[in-house]
Amino acid sequence: MRGVGVIEFGGPEALQVVDLPEVHAGPGEVRIRVHAATVNPTDTYLRNGSRAEALKAIPPPHIPGMDAAGVIDEVGPGTSTNLRVGDAVMAMVVNGGSHGAYRESLVLPADSVARAPAGRTHVEVSTLPMNGLTARQSLDQLALRPGQTLAVTGAAGCYGGYVVQLAKAAGLRVIADASPADEQLVRDLGADIVVPRGDDIAAQIRKVAPDGVDGLADGAFQSALAVGAVRDGGGFASVRGWAGTGERGITFHRTSVRDYDHRADLLDGLRQLTEAGRITLRVAATFAPEQAPEAHRKLEAHGTRGRCVIVF
Repeated sequence: MRGVGVIEFGGPEALQVVDLPEVHAGPGEVRIRVHAATVNPTDTYLRNGSRAEALKAIPPPHIPGMDAAGVIDEVGPGTSTNLRVGDAVMAMVVNGGSHGAYRESLVLPADSVARAPAGRTHVEVSTLPMNGLTARQSLDQLALRPGQTLAVTGAAGCYGGYVVQLAKAAGLRVIADASPADEQLVRDLGADIVVPRGDDIAAQIRKVAPDGVDGLADGAFQSALAVGAVRDGGGFASVRGWAGTGERGITFHRTSVRDYDHRADLLDGLRQLTEAGRITLRVAATFAPEQAPEAHRKLEAHGTRGRCVIVF
């Protein structure tokens, strides 16, 4: 079975096609014949050695990938699930060692796998699980009520775009940032007000929300530059672990999508919203396994809109 991984950590060129042993589903598990795996920033951290300490006891190859889409081809004995062989599915993969999404066959707990949105390709579907669940978690942490105002930085990115669309589906007013080139994209995603992206983001948001916003989801990792946009007693969600300053009674949330492992119920909610046209799946480009280094280079060059996807 083919996979894409690293024997020694390094730049994109460290990625190579590797041969992996066949795997089978055990009790409580299903096996997915993976057709598409999305390339995310977290994959580059595994590849470049940023996570080397956590992996030092695990022999290579180390396989990146937290998003998989494909077809169920095996259900483990005694597994309680409504999934059947032949179902098109999607999953978030909490990876480690050779257990990552960049491989042709993957065994996962059944409660981490959900049916794919109908009418979407495997490539499109693979862009949804990890980024969608991350956006879902940030909104759950902020716990805003319909009619309240949410600000989103990095709104043109995958996480930010999903936050915008999930927030609108929840009845929130959304203020989002964008560069001039991305302004129409962010409006199309559903933002009510678009402000210029930049280091003065707090001031830009305060121009249109003088009392401050009720919550902010920081997809651009602006941290202290953005927190000034939040009203006293509001909420701030960081996907980079920023714990905030404790100022003005603001509640600082650290979003960690690994906490949403085994949440097929939430994945299914994303499926339903996608089928209803409330979530847009965006693909930047597709790559063969042998082209994985090119996919990582494209991501690390920044500016992609949508995700790069490795197709098996």
